[in-house]
Amino acid sequence: MKLLLDECIPRKFKDHLQGHDCVTVPEAGLAGKKNGELLLFAQKTGFDAFLTLDRGIEYEQNLTQLGVAVVVIRARSSRLADLQPHAREILKVIGSIQRGELVHVG
Repeated sequence: MKLLLDECIPRKFKDHLQGHDCVTVPEAGLAGKKNGELLLFAQKTGFDAFLTLDRGIEYEQNLTQLGVAVVVIRARSSRLADLQPHAREILKVIGSIQRGELVHVG
């Protein structure tokens, strides 16, 4: 699965999502872009899911119209140590999530 990781997620978190093609927002040259732009980019470039810590994304965007799934990680902070405990659940969720669907993890 091709995953776009929001810029608030540390690059090293990709190591915990083995078996998936992960790209961070800064690596894609999109640092500082708004969620709508990121989701549109993800859809147009073939990403399957967008991972974020932004708990308000479902209220800001019409996700059902997009061809990309969204996983909202409910971690205490964006520190790698706070994200690691959620990696297993994220891997489980992205194995079955559908495009246009939003799932909260944690």
